[in-house]
Amino acid sequence: MRERAWDLCLLLLLALGVRGLPPPCESQIYCHGELLHQVQMAKLYPDDKQFVDMSLTSAPGQVLQHFHELASTHNHSIPRRQLQAFLQEHFRAVGQELQPWTPEDWKDSPRFLQKISDPKLRVWAEQLHQLWKKLGKKVKPEFLQHPERSSLIYSQHPFVVPGGRFLEFYYWDSYWVMEGLLLSEMPQTVKGMLQNFLDLVRVYGHVPNGARVYYLQRSQPPLLTLMMDRYVAYTNDTAFLRDSVGVLASELDFWAENRSISVLLGERSYVLNRYHVPYGGPRPESYSKDAELAGSLPEGDPEALWAELKAGAESGWDFSSRWLVGGPDPDLLSSIRTSKLVPVDLNAFLCQAEELLSNFYARLGNDSQARKYRRLRDQRLAALTAVLWDEEKGAWFDYDLENGKKNLEFYPSNLAPLWAGCFSDPSVVDKALSYLEDSQILTYQYGIPTSLRKTGQQWDLPNAWAPLQDLVIRGLAKSPAPRAQEVAFQLAQNWIQTTFAVYSRESAMYEKYDISNGGQPGGGGEYEVQEGFGWTNGVVLMLLDRYGDRLRSGAPTAVLEFQCLAAALLLSLLPQ
Repeated sequence: MRERAWDLCLLLLLALGVRGLPPPCESQIYCHGELLHQVQMAKLYPDDKQFVDMSLTSAPGQVLQHFHELASTHNHSIPRRQLQAFLQEHFRAVGQELQPWTPEDWKDSPRFLQKISDPKLRVWAEQLHQLWKKLGKKVKPEFLQHPERSSLIYSQHPFVVPGGRFLEFYYWDSYWVMEGLLLSEMPQTVKGMLQNFLDLVRVYGHVPNGARVYYLQRSQPPLLTLMMDRYVAYTNDTAFLRDSVGVLASELDFWAENRSISVLLGERSYVLNRYHVPYGGPRPESYSKDAELAGSLPEGDPEALWAELKAGAESGWDFSSRWLVGGPDPDLLSSIRTSKLVPVDLNAFLCQAEELLSNFYARLGNDSQARKYRRLRDQRLAALTAVLWDEEKGAWFDYDLENGKKNLEFYPSNLAPLWAGCFSDPSVVDKALSYLEDSQILTYQYGIPTSLRKTGQQWDLPNAWAPLQDLVIRGLAKSPAPRAQEVAFQLAQNWIQTTFAVYSRESAMYEKYDISNGGQPGGGGEYEVQEGFGWTNGVVLMLLDRYGDRLRSGAPTAVLEFQCLAAALLLSLLPQ
């Protein structure tokens, strides 16, 4: 009864638009407890996420009562067959709360398609545009009768999901999905998705990692303000902005109040942000893996390990050598220390959000709030420069709080301030180009690698991810320097040719790509590579829109090297 009462209260708050700060998920089925532990440790499914995405056939209290009776009968060690029978009786198949949804604003031929000169790429773009219908989902009306019987968080408006095992919407994925949807001329779909995110902030005080109760303890890279900016730029919907700007500000308050850290350099202290989830326990959707990893620790606190894993999931980079900077073996996931690092990209995203929020308030005539967020942005810019920028290397680097130094390994996130426009010295663009050259990144023919270390984690070599391509490509493309713009185009050409080649073979888009040998679906990490795929589709459509008159579908013929850039640049400037 307690869980049902809370869910009904949540829905009432949502309907009334009341912002609150409810506690993290208390479900003894989907978030913690003996039932979750026994099912996940029995490994009845190849993917732990499958169980926590199954809905109940009856009230949670009844299911728990039957489970405890069964557990008592077997001295709390239920045989596998009886456990399977219990699940078959009390749980429904994954996805029963959702129904397919074709966006009402989908249309046959969005204008951007006409920019694409290569006929094969144009047909491909048309097929990607079709995928929005495949990835559209809507919560079934009957879900409202028993919301407590599912881990899904209710959403009033339909949405587009990433694809594969991800049947709910996710926070940072949705930004690149929305960019693609706007190119497909689907602003009403984008507005509905924005309203869902704003509702989550009103109820929970932040945007959870994804639309499941077991994600409530953590968020993801904060791009909600940027989503609103892109929507308003497309629609000029000032009324919606006026109604929502306070909610956007409250989301930034969440990061300021819960994820801030002070860095002392010399006699001056700088306030920046980090990923930090102060809750232990295994992640419900990866329960058995987290429990087994904690069991492998020779010593130490498993609760601290689990909190660091959740912080890594909050970063979106779950998982990467970027966070494996503690312990005796930096290639082991047990070395994770996410919260002990000040990430470049997180602070670039927040810097951008502060600037956009200042612009929003100025547009709405609230000068005092505009000045407040402009001041916060200026303070963050100074902190980014003082703490994370490295003049000798020509890039920004994550700062290791425990060791008091930068992590000088290569990650595409090292150039996130270019993408976010969070720098004041125009010369940093040329320095960033030299950094890419010095790091040998421009010799990778099929995409920008996520790191230069092979750990078996999915956010490492040899995988490449669409949003990270965008961080570097658009960061360079925004520069007025022709040299930077040409490198951006060549990197875009590499990514388009890789993803198109895989699509031509597999008839699918993937969440990540292995760029070690001509481009393949990616691998590593905790689950099989997923197809769909929302943010990959969005980035490809963005690149086809920006460079459609120049991009070609053929395989790469040469490695991009700096000594070739001058000739390539001259050729690009010649009359066609």
